[in-house]
Amino acid sequence: MFAIIKKEVKSYFLSPIGYVFIGLFLFMASIFFYLDVIYYGSTNFEYMFYSLSTILTFITPILTMRMFAEERKEGTDQLLFTSPVSISNIVFGKFLSAVIILVITELFTFLYYGILLCFGAPHLPTALVTLLGFLLLGTAYISFGMFASSLTENQIIAGITTIAFFILTWFMPQFSEGLEAFSLMTIFNTFPSGQLAINEIVTFLSFTLLFILLTIIVLQRKKSVK
Repeated sequence: MFAIIKKEVKSYFLSPIGYVFIGLFLFMASIFFYLDVIYYGSTNFEYMFYSLSTILTFITPILTMRMFAEERKEGTDQLLFTSPVSISNIVFGKFLSAVIILVITELFTFLYYGILLCFGAPHLPTALVTLLGFLLLGTAYISFGMFASSLTENQIIAGITTIAFFILTWFMPQFSEGLEAFSLMTIFNTFPSGQLAINEIVTFLSFTLLFILLTIIVLQRKKSVK
């Protein structure tokens, strides 16, 4: 699995994908840092993540849409199915490589925290809780994006499916209060307030694990058909 992680992480940086994802994220982070924090003379580092969580919806497919769709389109999925590495290890390897890119991107946001230290005393525990929540939100997005990529050989379809699904979850609470538990954005919004709630963490982890397992099942079936 570590060989797969190494290969996939390297592929993100040997192609424009990793740079585009990190670049777009930091570009939008800079905008929201000014609009949500600096403009109001605030030192609340976490405020910018309310806006960044929506941006994550649209840029996550940059990391995920090619994961399996490209393999299937180019016919290299045969190599995956016949390799001595298990399907589970392949899926977890690809998933963790995308998570590593997300973690690297999050680490860059400490630059903004450092800027705020020059103007005041931002609350570090709240900032760390926010970053944890953002990471959990990102891993949930990656897991579904990976699942969508396993269903098709068209990267664009995989990307659009991922974005459409998460936009749908935004509006779930408007249909019924009982659907708030399925809105990842609503769940994330508790973290920037500094609340470290076990229920929210478990929900994110359960969602992520569910779609990792579904991806494994899809690929196992495709392997058996081959």
